[in-house]
Amino acid sequence: MLVTSACAALMSGWLWWHSRYQRRLAGLAGFGAMMALWCLGHIFVLHNEPQLGRYLLLANPFMPTFFLHFALRFVEQDQVRAPWLGWARRHIGWLYFLTSLVVLLSWSLDAADVLQSVALGQVFVFHSYGFLNLLYTVVLGVLAHAVLWYGWRYHQGNKKRSIVAMFLAGGWGLLLATPVVFPSFGLDWFPYPMLLLPSYPVLLVYGVVRYQMLAVNALANRALLWLVMSLLLLLLMALVSSIFGQLGMQALANVPGWQLWLYSSLVLLLTAACYRPVAKLAERLIYPGATLDPALINVWRQQLGQCQNWLQLSQTAAELLSTTLTQKVQVELPGAIAGEQSQLKLRCDRQQNQWQVQLVGWDDLTPGLRLMAEVFGSLLGSSCELLAQSLQLAEAEKQQLSQQHLVEMGALAASMAHELRNPLNIISMASAGVDAELRGHIQQQLKRADRLISDMLVYSGRLQLQYSQMELEPLLQSLLQQFDWQQVKLELKVPTGLMLQADQHRVQQVFLNLFDNANAFLRNLANASLLIEVTDLQHQIRFRVHNNGPALDASLTTQQLFRPFISKRSGGSGLGLAIVKRIMDAHQGQISFRTDLGWPVSFELLFPKFPKDTPYV
Repeated sequence: MLVTSACAALMSGWLWWHSRYQRRLAGLAGFGAMMALWCLGHIFVLHNEPQLGRYLLLANPFMPTFFLHFALRFVEQDQVRAPWLGWARRHIGWLYFLTSLVVLLSWSLDAADVLQSVALGQVFVFHSYGFLNLLYTVVLGVLAHAVLWYGWRYHQGNKKRSIVAMFLAGGWGLLLATPVVFPSFGLDWFPYPMLLLPSYPVLLVYGVVRYQMLAVNALANRALLWLVMSLLLLLLMALVSSIFGQLGMQALANVPGWQLWLYSSLVLLLTAACYRPVAKLAERLIYPGATLDPALINVWRQQLGQCQNWLQLSQTAAELLSTTLTQKVQVELPGAIAGEQSQLKLRCDRQQNQWQVQLVGWDDLTPGLRLMAEVFGSLLGSSCELLAQSLQLAEAEKQQLSQQHLVEMGALAASMAHELRNPLNIISMASAGVDAELRGHIQQQLKRADRLISDMLVYSGRLQLQYSQMELEPLLQSLLQQFDWQQVKLELKVPTGLMLQADQHRVQQVFLNLFDNANAFLRNLANASLLIEVTDLQHQIRFRVHNNGPALDASLTTQQLFRPFISKRSGGSGLGLAIVKRIMDAHQGQISFRTDLGWPVSFELLFPKFPKDTPYV
């Protein structure tokens, strides 16, 4: 009984600890705790504490109550669609209340007594109201197993196997615990089956969680290993005792076998208890500073796997490793801009179709920290491979959709341009005979229609990029001079000699569209100003075009602004900014509208310094 109580208490504590993550184990933990108290009740009865033992044994109905609560939680799943299961679980508190009443009545009424037995000495027996307590306990146990049987009909796989294991363990426990009621029916027999009762809580818990938790399988593996080692130790001690007698060591040969086995078992337990601390000490001496564990590695893998681009992966990797080491670490990836500089670097490059991670500046650190960085680097390399494949797939799908869309748009635009320009030419020739003022209006509208057609062809056609080196300052100066700015104040800030590698014709289209928009709003405005700033960054060249014209409509979002036919300009085609956006995308660049730079209207353009060659888009 004492061994069973200890096993049940240990299992209950272990289950309660893991119930933080699997709430259904809380009921099973309560079952184990009540079983430990039930066994203690028998011990108190045998050791002349009948009153305390009586209270603990009459609290027996709480055992099946906890098990029924566990069964309801274990069985209820999406595939088991039984409203009564949910109702019973939600009102389980009333069952605990009823069980408490039964126990209190049993305590206050004449329900049990302690009698003298020839086989066991003092024994606990039910009588009178005690049989009601016993019947209530049996009914709850039957209900709990009925719930499990109901769940067995609907569940599949591991859950079904766990229910079968619970039924087998329950049958085994019933067989072992039945002799406890023999004295209540006048049977003065020694309860031999109860000698195996310590196996019941172990088998029950193992049957429940062996298919759910890897930790319990490792625990069972160690327990079986200890059992085998103990049996081998027992045989070894018997052999050693006989050998000592043959060698004349009579003092050792006369030591009782149970003492040799007990001493050896204590040494074995002490060795096992010291193994892990000594192993950790050795690990810290050999790899000082290393604190790797599976949970940390799992967090690293999850966080790195959630990154959607190279910059995010670089920043996340640097943050994870810096937080773990409490030192600033810089992670360099091919597709990400370098962040804050640090002496400790993790450089990841693709070489010969494999991602190689190089540690830079780690020579003076402890071996444990370098080991941690190497493990993190291997995870980072795997994440880089997965991200590269994901981006390639997304880019291929995007290119496929874009090509299909542009082919359709190009064919439509070319057909419309041909059909529209013929009647426009006829209108232009027919207007030659009208008066000058009316002819001017007609020609102005014809030019507007022709520009709209040209913009549609540029937007929908296939862009063929011809990269070349161009000096920015004279290029922008020449483009500004093509407009009648009237009283607008122009300011150009460009580093002397700054070069850009791009398609010069397309770059001219970008700035002509931006300058044309600015000129349309500024030339009739008092104190109008236009500022062009160019900055040489580490991997990009940044253009900012500011003007103090009227602010854009607040209803226009940044995404809407670069869509075709979204224009607030009188006479505009609505394609200017859309064309600019398409040309920037073709150069792997970016364009954005900014309102946080101190100007009513600001456009920011980012051209890569070293673009990948993408001649057709």
